[in-house]
Amino acid sequence: MIADAPTARRHRWRTLDTAAGGLALDLGLYAVSTLFAAVTALTSTLLPHRAWGAVAAVGYLVATLAVLVQLLLRRRRPTTRLVGLPGRWAVTGFAWVSTALLPALWQSVERATGRTDRAQEEVLVVEQAGIRLLQHGTPYLGRDAIAALPAGDQLLGYTPYQPGMALFGLPRALADTWWTDARVWFALGTALALALAVAALRAAPGTVGRPLLGAHRSDAALLRGVQAATVLPICALTLATGGDDMPVLALCLLALALAAAGRPGRAGLAVGLAGALKLFAWPIALVLIVWGLTRRAGARVAAGAIGLPIAALLPALLVDRDALTENVLRFPLGHGLVTSPAQSPFPGQLIAATMPGGRLIAAALLVAAGAAIAVRLARRPPGTAATTALICGYGLLAAIALMPSTRFGYLLYPLALLTWAPALHRPDATPTTPTPDPLPGRATSV
Repeated sequence: MIADAPTARRHRWRTLDTAAGGLALDLGLYAVSTLFAAVTALTSTLLPHRAWGAVAAVGYLVATLAVLVQLLLRRRRPTTRLVGLPGRWAVTGFAWVSTALLPALWQSVERATGRTDRAQEEVLVVEQAGIRLLQHGTPYLGRDAIAALPAGDQLLGYTPYQPGMALFGLPRALADTWWTDARVWFALGTALALALAVAALRAAPGTVGRPLLGAHRSDAALLRGVQAATVLPICALTLATGGDDMPVLALCLLALALAAAGRPGRAGLAVGLAGALKLFAWPIALVLIVWGLTRRAGARVAAGAIGLPIAALLPALLVDRDALTENVLRFPLGHGLVTSPAQSPFPGQLIAATMPGGRLIAAALLVAAGAAIAVRLARRPPGTAATTALICGYGLLAAIALMPSTRFGYLLYPLALLTWAPALHRPDATPTTPTPDPLPGRATSV
């Protein structure tokens, strides 16, 4: 009976996910999101969040009404495309544009006209990093330079990202206008990576020639995964107000999609690009390398997954090693001149704040969780991309819960990864036979 528990949970989820052809869960998603956005608009203490909620609530409400119309049409004309997957994809696209892209552009335009309350701090940090990269060859300020800033500006002097993140700030170094807002480029990068992920999965082995019902289920799972990465309020809000996590997440999802498509080398490049932007991608890269080893392609995955972040770090290391260490090591570990404002009340943060020696206890729990995952990978390495996504999702969920300094918004990573996993399932694909990446000049369909 215990062994049947995971199967029973999957059955319950499938029953919920497929009710009324998937429209029932769509309705719940958009209705709850409407309420969340409205409450955010009325109660949030963060002005960019309030501005997002005012616009997004309308978008979610229209999407909710559209699904209600689809449900009514389904009762009268169940075979029409408007109530099937094409119609659901159309509503998802509208919801993303109206609840994420439109608020991001709106706030960018208002900021360009002089509003100073239309961007979170990370937008300013990334743009300043881009300006410093263009002018000085490194996106980082040294400890002495940060100490010389006014006390209220020292936090913004830190750039706790990998060097690649500064590329999204380069347009601001060239012009001060709405389209050089870092969020515009975060949105473009996110959309491009997700579009490539969808294309990779639709062209993956095991899709062509599959029975019609299996193809429908695969596309429905893919739609649900895209919804989790785009219109889920935690993702839409992040893109509209800050945005730096979204291209990182999208590249990780692209890497997993390429893994499912049997492209280990390209999967390594995608997760390597994510790792060159932010540390959150590094655990995913490690799990993908283990997956690659099960397919005799570990070196191909590691070449991109490790090589690209190292290549991004080298210029900053050569220009100012101390500045790099101060920003990407000392500050995230709590040894900077100021402390991180990431203090969401998760168990790790509560332990660190309330117990004697709490930071050490939280750190020990985090290490223990990492060791447990390492043992799991050693004893039962993931043989499929879907299993890889599940391990990454649950692992990041544990890490976010136990980190002494964390943010509620980081939950977008495990939520999206766990929802993405069903879309990676390829029953007709053989997990032990990798598809070789095409040589330069060789034709490919992916």
